[in-house]
Amino acid sequence: MNTMQYEQYEALVTYDEDAEIFHGEVTNLRDVVTFQGQSVEELKRAFAESIADYRAFCHERGETPEEPYSGQIVVRVQPPLHRAVVSAAKQAGISVNDWVEATLERALN
Repeated sequence: MNTMQYEQYEALVTYDEDAEIFHGEVTNLRDVVTFQGQSVEELKRAFAESIADYRAFCHERGETPEEPYSGQIVVRVQPPLHRAVVSAAKQAGISVNDWVEATLERALN
């Protein structure tokens, strides 16, 4: 599997050997946006067209197209972990949000 980007949208791309076609799905939206093509150029064009269609569909319904990622993550954890996170943030002298953000950044690097 590979990824591709168009503007701020990211998509996961797979290749179907039997059908000899690439399939793409936008991964950074809750809404489902898909596209396909038989060549890389066709796939790129279909990606852009799918985003344009998505925006037009939202406009027709009077909705604002979803932006990729709001920057908010809702996470549910067990109370002992929650307590430990709050304690660690206090010891570091920062907010829980800043502590979690820094911890996630370290985990990804």
